Amino acid sequence: MKLNITVDCTPEEARAFLGLPNIESINETLVAAIKQRLEQNIEMVSPEFYLKQWYSMGGQASEQFMQMMSAGARAATGGATPSGKK
Repeated sequence: MKLNITVDCTPEEARAFLGLPNIESINETLVAAIKQRLEQNIEMVSPEFYLKQWYSMGGQASEQFMQMMSAGARAATGGATPSGKK
């Protein structure tokens, strides 16, 4: 036996029917707070900010990045080298 029931209602009506709380005001407050923080810290999200941080470290950052990638490659291959030796 197969039974299909279609309910046509808004999300607000569904919440009220199921007895769930109305969190619309909490949601609006959270969205406003997140928006405010993003606006305050927008320069930290820009690519220019990250490039300045990267270049301020000089060659040190590039060297650390290459060491990290090499270590990851060694871990992924079980320590094997291209010649097959460990």
